[in-house]
Amino acid sequence: MCRGGCHHIGSAGPEMVVPGEGAATVAHPARTMRRPARGLVAGSGRRLLGVALLVGLWWVVTATGLVEAQKLPSPAAVLRAGVRLTSSGLLPEAVLASAGRVAVGLTIGVGVGSLLALVVALSQTGENLIDSPVQMLRSLPAVALVPIFVVWLGIGESAKVALIAWATSFPIYINTLGGIRNIDAGYRDLATSLNLSRLTTVRRIVVPGCLPSFLVGLRYAFSLAWIVLIVAEQVNATSGLGYLTAQARLFYEMDVMFVCLIVYGLLGWFSDFVVRALEWRLLRWRRPFPQG
Repeated sequence: MCRGGCHHIGSAGPEMVVPGEGAATVAHPARTMRRPARGLVAGSGRRLLGVALLVGLWWVVTATGLVEAQKLPSPAAVLRAGVRLTSSGLLPEAVLASAGRVAVGLTIGVGVGSLLALVVALSQTGENLIDSPVQMLRSLPAVALVPIFVVWLGIGESAKVALIAWATSFPIYINTLGGIRNIDAGYRDLATSLNLSRLTTVRRIVVPGCLPSFLVGLRYAFSLAWIVLIVAEQVNATSGLGYLTAQARLFYEMDVMFVCLIVYGLLGWFSDFVVRALEWRLLRWRRPFPQG
């Protein structure tokens, strides 16, 4: 065993190895600033102020007749439509179907993107074989791939889930790879001097070091998942918010269309809140940049 507490490297816990002169020290979360959990909820509540202002502007525009009701339904009309769809069970059923597709597709996309980023970052051969094709493929618009995925995978759930996984894997890959490459070279030298195994290096140095960038990619991937889902569910679907929107478009039910759009927005906001909660839990050691 080396001096200076090298036995901490293999211990359990979220601590990250920090290089020093002749010794390996450990940064424990208990020594860092702990933000109260209620601050996260309060901050999210304050961010809803902008939403309230937008709804107020919407109400003013419709109440004064600046826009015809056939083109822009009032908040009250949209609320009535939402209550009607909820009481009939159509809206909850659509939300559950859409959320299930996003959950499966996003899980696959996050797994594939993270794995590819690790291989490329830690292996020169992996970079030579993987990075260039990925950079080319991520330029392909997911919307244009819908008919191809339908031909390959059929009109069932597989095509929709695969399309979401395809779109979400790229932001995870780009951000995770960037996070790994931005880890200080001193950590690599420390791992070499301590003769750490590749698995221990990944677990104790690479994963904590790239976590902030990974979470940024996860926020972007969540947004892409909901956007791609809208398109995927309007092609040969019999359930989901996209299907409900397509049906409302056929019958020119603007209030129902706005209900679906608002639900999409709320789901996106909730997804972002979940990732922010993960950031608060996993990155408590990071001091935020002070706001003016």
